[in-house]
Amino acid sequence: MLFDAGHGERFVPGQNGPLQLSGLAEILTASGCKVGTLSEPISDASLAGADALIISGAFQPLAQNEIPALIRFMQRGGRVSIMLHIAPPLGQLLENFGITFTNGVIEEQENLIENQPHDFRVTRMQEHPVFQGIKSFNLYGVWGLKSLDPRSRDVASTSPRAWIDLRRNKVRTDDETMAFAVACAGEVGTGGFLVFGDDAIFQNKFLNQDNRALAQNLASWLKNGKPPQGPGISI
Repeated sequence: MLFDAGHGERFVPGQNGPLQLSGLAEILTASGCKVGTLSEPISDASLAGADALIISGAFQPLAQNEIPALIRFMQRGGRVSIMLHIAPPLGQLLENFGITFTNGVIEEQENLIENQPHDFRVTRMQEHPVFQGIKSFNLYGVWGLKSLDPRSRDVASTSPRAWIDLRRNKVRTDDETMAFAVACAGEVGTGGFLVFGDDAIFQNKFLNQDNRALAQNLASWLKNGKPPQGPGISI
C-alpha cells in the first residue's frame, strides 16, 4: 500500500500533525497492509509489488508517462484512491477517468458542521464497498465532481440545495444550486479507482467516528475490493 509523495504532497503518513495522514496509515496497517511511500515517478517498475496507491493532496500534475502506467496498474488489479486538495493539477488524470470538477468548492445548505457552508456531512451515497454500513461522513472544503461517461459513476453527493459560485459573482442563482457529486468511482480491468473531492477527509484532525469508519472501509477496499467483515467497523 503506497502513498504517493512525488507530486508536491504536503500532508503525509509519516507525520503526526493535525493535517497529516499518520492516522490513516495506522488504520491501513491495522487492516494487515504494509504501508510505504512512493517518491519516485509512477511507473510499471515503481508500482511493481504494490496492491494500491493513494494520491492525497497532490499539488503537482502527473507527468504524461505516469498516467498510462497508473492505468496499467489498475488493469492488472491495482486500486487507486485520490483525494483532492486543489483539483486543477489532477485535471488531466481525472479526465482519463471520465471525471470533471467544478471551478471552486461547494457551499452546502444542509447538514452543516458548526454552521460553516464549506464543512458538512454527506448522507447521500450510492452502492460501493467503501460506503457499506456508513450512514454519513464529513467533508471540509470539497470540490464538486461529475462523471462524464461510463468510465466512472457518482457514488456520493450533496443535498440538492448545495451551491457553487460558477459565475464567480457571489450571487446565488437557481442554475448554480443543485446536487454535486463529492466522490466518483470506476473499474479499470480487474482494479479500479475512487476519487474524493476533499483531502481533509482522512487527515488526523478529522478522523472522527464516521470518517474513521469510512477509512476502515477504504483500507479493506484498497486491500481486497471488499468492506471489512465482522465488528471491525464502528458506526
